[in-house]
Amino acid sequence: MKKIRIAGVPEHFNLPWHMAIEEGAFEDRGIEVAWIEVPEGTGKMCALLKERETDLAIILTEGITKSIAEGNPSSIVQGYVSSPLLWGIHVAAKSRFQHLADLEGTKAAISRFGSGSHLMTYVLAENQHWDTAALSFELVHTLAGAVTSLEKGEADYFMWEHFTTKPLVLDGVFRRLGDCPTPWPCFVVAANRSFLKKDSRSIQHVLEIINQYTSEFKMIPSIDRTLANRYNLTLEDVREWLNITQWTQDQLSIQTIDIVQDTLYNLQLISKKVNSTDILTNL
Repeated sequence: MKKIRIAGVPEHFNLPWHMAIEEGAFEDRGIEVAWIEVPEGTGKMCALLKERETDLAIILTEGITKSIAEGNPSSIVQGYVSSPLLWGIHVAAKSRFQHLADLEGTKAAISRFGSGSHLMTYVLAENQHWDTAALSFELVHTLAGAVTSLEKGEADYFMWEHFTTKPLVLDGVFRRLGDCPTPWPCFVVAANRSFLKKDSRSIQHVLEIINQYTSEFKMIPSIDRTLANRYNLTLEDVREWLNITQWTQDQLSIQTIDIVQDTLYNLQLISKKVNSTDILTNL
């Protein structure tokens, strides 16, 4: 049986993977999946791919695109979630900040440089017509680290997926000042190129299995209740999330990667653009 390491965040987007693992779908195809939980997010997963500590990662489009453009020997092998990610913009519940405009010139908590929480801070600043060169950051590693940092006043705001942070909003830990959706499909499946070259056939098997699960995911009876119970979310929020979320079984287009690279380059988050075809691998 072939062993494949797959890294992903501990969030509701990845339930199809856990269901496939728990139901033995990969083992039926001769594949043992070792799931690596990465609460630190995309920046950490980029490092795991680069250092060959994972074979595949379910990762944010903008983060892996930036990392590959900067030399990470990895490749996007397929899209995963084709809808945008809704980033909530949070402050501590007792913070003095009341409006998005109040955050101009303040410090953002980020999980890691190169992570989605880092890159989307620039997208937010651009949308709000702030000076992106004046952005400052506090490294907090995880969502729990962000809670501590905001409560202590070490950072002023934190961007993280809207529904993942909703329980903290409901519990009065965070206040949400707004949302900022990604201007592109949010999650992709990326592979370390060394593993891709060595065993592309196993990756194809993995994709065939997960594609079956994601194509049928919304039709599973009581999937809303399963999500709510497993991820500590309300049924109302889960149903809203399911309504706005779309999975894909296709590769990203070159045009999408062009848009991501153009945005990163214009925000001075990458020093040069690479050929978008070098970021994608069609299996």
